[in-house]
Amino acid sequence: MKANGGFIPGIRPGKPTVEYLNKVMTRITFVGALFLAIISTMPTLLSSFTSIDARFGGTSLLIAVDVALDTMKQLENQMVMRNYQGFLK
Repeated sequence: MKANGGFIPGIRPGKPTVEYLNKVMTRITFVGALFLAIISTMPTLLSSFTSIDARFGGTSLLIAVDVALDTMKQLENQMVMRNYQGFLK
């Protein structure tokens, strides 16, 4: 940030910026980890509390969602490249 002249409004450069970014990253990481924990245990909890038989684990659900999201991103990138194809020639 310093090399590019960037700053965070309301936060002084130097150690306060580092502390602020660490605090923000910790919050984001905690929320993400909590979400992943809930998603990965959901099939097990559903099968134990209801009569629904979950034939897949939480990890496989996470992998399937990740693959689907990655495929969607790749498709979006391909569509954007088609729009810019005329500029690249």
